Amino acid sequence: MIERKHVLHIARLSRLALSDSEVDEFTKQLGSIIDYVHQLENAPTGEITPSVAMSAGRDTLRDDTLVPSPDSGEILENGPCVKDHHFAVPKVIG
Repeated sequence: MIERKHVLHIARLSRLALSDSEVDEFTKQLGSIIDYVHQLENAPTGEITPSVAMSAGRDTLRDDTLVPSPDSGEILENGPCVKDHHFAVPKVIG
């Protein structure tokens, strides 16, 4: 079970200013989370085969194939405003 002093320590590290009622509430909530993790640690998983992917037999990565890049002129045609072979954007820094 997590103690109030632990919640205050976490709040200080997180630079959070918590009221007394918030500290009490977070103590209960974090305690519930820790209790649940302990339940998961004790779950019987001995007969389950570990896996490295969620879907068996299917590689989710695409082939690493070389694809030609579009011409810079084609790319610039998509911009609303082009000056000197570059996209022109409004100045945002003074």
